[in-house]
Amino acid sequence: MEIEIIPVTAFEQNCSFIVCPLTQKAALIDPGGDIDRLEAVVTQSGAHLEKILLTHGHIDHCGEAGLLASRLGVPIEGPHPDDAFWIDQLPAQSKMFGFPELQAFRPDRWLFDGETVMVGEQALEVIHCPGHTPGHLVFVHLASRIAFVGDVLFAGSIGRTDFPRGNHDDLLRSIRQRLFPLGDDIEFVPGHGPMSSFGQERLTNPYVGTDNND
Repeated sequence: MEIEIIPVTAFEQNCSFIVCPLTQKAALIDPGGDIDRLEAVVTQSGAHLEKILLTHGHIDHCGEAGLLASRLGVPIEGPHPDDAFWIDQLPAQSKMFGFPELQAFRPDRWLFDGETVMVGEQALEVIHCPGHTPGHLVFVHLASRIAFVGDVLFAGSIGRTDFPRGNHDDLLRSIRQRLFPLGDDIEFVPGHGPMSSFGQERLTNPYVGTDNND
Protein backbone atom coordinates (compact mmCIF):
# COMPACT_ATOMS: atom_id res chain seq x y z
CA MET A 1 0.00 0.00 0.00
CA GLU A 2 1.27 3.46 -0.90
CA ILE A 3 1.17 6.06 1.87
CA GLU A 4 1.71 9.82 1.91
CA ILE A 5 1.50 11.80 5.15
CA ILE A 6 0.20 15.36 4.79
CA PRO A 7 0.23 17.57 7.90
CA VAL A 8 -2.89 19.77 7.98
CA THR A 9 -4.33 22.57 10.11
CA ALA A 10 -2.48 24.73 12.61
CA PHE A 11 -2.18 21.61 14.79
CA GLU A 12 0.02 19.86 12.17
CA GLN A 13 -2.28 16.85 12.20
CA ASN A 14 -1.05 13.90 10.13
CA CYS A 15 -3.59 13.26 7.38
CA SER A 16 -2.72 10.03 5.55
CA PHE A 17 -3.36 9.52 1.84
CA ILE A 18 -3.36 5.79 1.13
CA VAL A 19 -3.51 4.18 -2.29
CA CYS A 20 -4.12 0.58 -3.32
CA PRO A 21 -1.37 -0.13 -5.90
CA LEU A 22 -3.49 -2.82 -7.56
CA THR A 23 -6.49 -0.60 -8.32
CA GLN A 24 -5.27 2.97 -7.79
CA LYS A 25 -8.24 3.50 -5.49
CA ALA A 26 -7.47 5.68 -2.50
CA ALA A 27 -8.66 7.05 0.84
CA LEU A 28 -7.83 10.00 3.06
CA ILE A 29 -7.56 9.25 6.76
CA ASP A 30 -8.42 12.22 9.01
CA PRO A 31 -8.62 15.10 6.50
CA GLY A 32 -9.23 17.71 9.20
CA GLY A 33 -8.49 20.81 7.14
CA ASP A 34 -6.53 22.43 4.29
CA ILE A 35 -8.82 20.65 1.87
CA ASP A 36 -7.66 22.59 -1.20
CA ARG A 37 -4.20 21.19 -0.56
CA LEU A 38 -5.58 17.70 -0.03
CA GLU A 39 -7.58 17.88 -3.26
CA ALA A 40 -4.40 18.87 -5.09
CA VAL A 41 -2.54 15.87 -3.67
CA VAL A 42 -5.32 13.54 -4.80
CA THR A 43 -5.43 15.08 -8.29
CA GLN A 44 -1.68 14.98 -8.75
CA SER A 45 -1.52 11.34 -7.68
CA GLY A 46 -3.80 10.19 -10.47
CA ALA A 47 -5.53 7.87 -8.00
CA HIS A 48 -9.30 7.65 -7.55
CA LEU A 49 -10.41 8.76 -4.08
CA GLU A 50 -13.19 6.42 -3.02
CA LYS A 51 -13.71 7.29 0.66
CA ILE A 52 -12.71 9.23 3.75
CA LEU A 53 -11.82 7.39 6.96
CA LEU A 54 -12.00 9.02 10.39
CA THR A 55 -10.33 7.90 13.61
CA HIS A 56 -12.25 10.26 15.90
CA GLY A 57 -14.30 13.42 16.16
CA HIS A 58 -11.82 16.13 17.14
CA ILE A 59 -11.70 19.16 14.88
CA ASP A 60 -8.13 18.75 13.60
CA HIS A 61 -8.96 15.22 12.44
CA CYS A 62 -12.44 15.65 10.98
CA GLY A 63 -13.31 19.36 10.88
CA GLU A 64 -13.52 19.74 7.10
CA ALA A 65 -14.19 16.08 6.28
CA GLY A 66 -17.88 16.73 5.63
CA LEU A 67 -17.13 19.58 3.23
CA LEU A 68 -14.47 17.56 1.41
CA ALA A 69 -16.78 14.56 1.09
CA SER A 70 -19.48 16.79 -0.37
CA ARG A 71 -17.08 18.38 -2.84
CA LEU A 72 -15.69 15.09 -4.09
CA GLY A 73 -18.82 12.97 -3.79
CA VAL A 74 -17.26 10.31 -1.56
CA PRO A 75 -18.57 8.62 1.59
CA ILE A 76 -17.22 9.03 5.11
CA GLU A 77 -16.58 5.89 7.17
CA GLY A 78 -15.92 6.14 10.91
CA PRO A 79 -15.49 6.95 13.63
CA HIS A 80 -17.35 4.81 16.19
CA PRO A 81 -20.76 6.28 17.08
CA ASP A 82 -19.60 7.10 20.61
CA ASP A 83 -17.87 10.11 19.03
CA ALA A 84 -21.07 11.50 17.51
CA PHE A 85 -21.23 14.12 20.26
CA TRP A 86 -17.82 15.48 19.20
CA ILE A 87 -18.88 15.80 15.56
CA ASP A 88 -22.07 17.52 16.67
CA GLN A 89 -19.89 20.09 18.46
CA LEU A 90 -17.85 21.05 15.38
CA PRO A 91 -19.50 24.50 15.11
CA ALA A 92 -18.55 25.24 18.72
CA GLN A 93 -15.09 23.70 18.30
CA SER A 94 -14.41 25.90 15.28
CA LYS A 95 -15.14 29.05 17.27
CA MET A 96 -13.08 27.87 20.23
CA PHE A 97 -9.98 27.04 18.17
CA GLY A 98 -10.20 29.82 15.58
CA PHE A 99 -11.11 27.63 12.61
CA PRO A 100 -13.41 28.78 9.80
CA GLU A 101 -17.05 28.12 10.71
CA LEU A 102 -17.69 24.40 10.40
CA GLN A 103 -20.85 22.36 10.18
CA ALA A 104 -21.64 19.07 11.87
CA PHE A 105 -22.15 16.05 9.61
CA ARG A 106 -23.04 12.40 9.84
CA PRO A 107 -20.73 9.68 8.50
CA ASP A 108 -22.18 7.42 5.85
CA ARG A 109 -21.02 4.45 7.91
CA TRP A 110 -20.26 4.31 11.61
CA LEU A 111 -17.59 1.72 12.33
CA PHE A 112 -17.32 -0.87 15.09
CA ASP A 113 -14.58 -3.00 16.56
CA GLY A 114 -13.72 -6.02 14.44
CA GLU A 115 -15.09 -4.66 11.18
CA THR A 116 -13.06 -4.26 8.01
CA VAL A 117 -12.87 -1.33 5.63
CA MET A 118 -11.68 -1.74 2.06
CA VAL A 119 -9.59 0.67 0.02
CA GLY A 120 -9.45 -0.86 -3.42
CA GLU A 121 -8.33 -4.40 -2.65
CA GLN A 122 -6.60 -3.44 0.60
CA ALA A 123 -8.29 -4.50 3.84
CA LEU A 124 -7.89 -2.38 6.97
CA GLU A 125 -8.93 -3.86 10.30
CA VAL A 126 -10.96 -1.61 12.60
CA ILE A 127 -10.00 -1.56 16.29
CA HIS A 128 -12.01 0.42 18.83
CA CYS A 129 -9.49 2.14 21.15
CA PRO A 130 -11.34 4.41 23.58
CA GLY A 131 -9.58 6.72 25.99
CA HIS A 132 -8.60 9.88 24.12
CA THR A 133 -12.23 9.97 23.00
CA PRO A 134 -14.85 7.29 23.66
CA GLY A 135 -15.33 6.46 19.98
CA HIS A 136 -11.71 6.51 18.82
CA LEU A 137 -10.76 3.97 16.15
CA VAL A 138 -7.46 2.64 14.86
CA PHE A 139 -7.05 1.31 11.31
CA VAL A 140 -4.52 -1.49 10.80
CA HIS A 141 -3.26 -2.74 7.44
CA LEU A 142 -1.87 -6.10 8.46
CA ALA A 143 -0.45 -6.88 5.02
CA SER A 144 2.01 -4.01 5.25
CA ARG A 145 2.26 -4.05 9.06
CA ILE A 146 1.21 -0.45 9.49
CA ALA A 147 -1.41 1.21 11.70
CA PHE A 148 -3.08 4.60 11.66
CA VAL A 149 -3.62 5.36 15.33
CA GLY A 150 -4.92 8.92 15.46
CA ASP A 151 -4.33 10.40 18.90
CA VAL A 152 -4.12 7.15 20.86
CA LEU A 153 -0.33 6.76 20.79
CA PHE A 154 2.63 8.91 19.80
CA ALA A 155 6.38 8.47 19.60
CA GLY A 156 7.29 8.78 23.27
CA SER A 157 3.85 9.86 24.45
CA ILE A 158 0.13 9.04 24.55
CA GLY A 159 -3.08 10.89 23.81
CA ARG A 160 -4.61 13.44 26.16
CA THR A 161 -7.52 12.30 28.30
CA ASP A 162 -8.56 15.61 29.85
CA PHE A 163 -11.19 16.35 27.19
CA PRO A 164 -14.87 15.55 27.86
CA ARG A 165 -15.42 11.78 28.15
CA GLY A 166 -11.71 11.03 27.96
CA ASN A 167 -10.51 8.24 30.24
CA HIS A 168 -6.87 7.61 31.13
CA ASP A 169 -7.33 4.00 32.24
CA ASP A 170 -9.26 3.18 29.07
CA LEU A 171 -6.47 4.68 26.98
CA LEU A 172 -3.77 2.59 28.68
CA ARG A 173 -5.85 -0.57 28.21
CA SER A 174 -6.42 0.28 24.55
CA ILE A 175 -2.71 0.59 23.91
CA ARG A 176 -1.49 -2.34 26.01
CA GLN A 177 -4.28 -4.80 25.31
CA ARG A 178 -5.46 -3.90 21.82
CA LEU A 179 -2.44 -2.46 19.98
CA PHE A 180 0.77 -3.89 21.43
CA PRO A 181 -0.37 -7.53 21.02
CA LEU A 182 -0.59 -6.97 17.25
CA GLY A 183 3.19 -7.17 17.09
CA ASP A 184 6.33 -5.20 17.81
CA ASP A 185 7.06 -4.90 14.10
CA ILE A 186 3.96 -2.84 13.32
CA GLU A 187 4.84 0.75 12.48
CA PHE A 188 2.26 3.43 13.12
CA VAL A 189 1.29 6.86 11.84
CA PRO A 190 0.24 8.98 14.83
CA GLY A 191 -2.08 11.96 14.68
CA HIS A 192 0.89 14.28 15.23
CA GLY A 193 4.63 13.95 15.00
CA PRO A 194 6.92 11.23 13.64
CA MET A 195 6.14 7.58 13.03
CA SER A 196 7.26 4.88 15.42
CA SER A 197 6.59 1.17 16.03
CA PHE A 198 4.63 -0.67 18.68
CA GLY A 199 7.83 -2.45 19.71
CA GLN A 200 9.72 0.80 20.18
CA GLU A 201 6.94 2.28 22.29
CA ARG A 202 6.42 -0.89 24.30
CA LEU A 203 10.08 -0.80 25.29
CA THR A 204 10.71 2.93 25.73
CA ASN A 205 7.49 4.93 26.05
CA PRO A 206 7.43 6.36 29.60
CA TYR A 207 3.62 6.15 29.78
CA VAL A 208 2.98 2.63 28.51
CA GLY A 209 6.40 0.99 28.21
CA THR A 210 7.36 -2.26 29.92
CA ASP A 211 8.87 -0.41 32.86
CA ASN A 212 5.66 1.51 33.54
CA ASN A 213 2.70 -0.66 34.46
CA ASP A 214 0.55 1.85 36.33
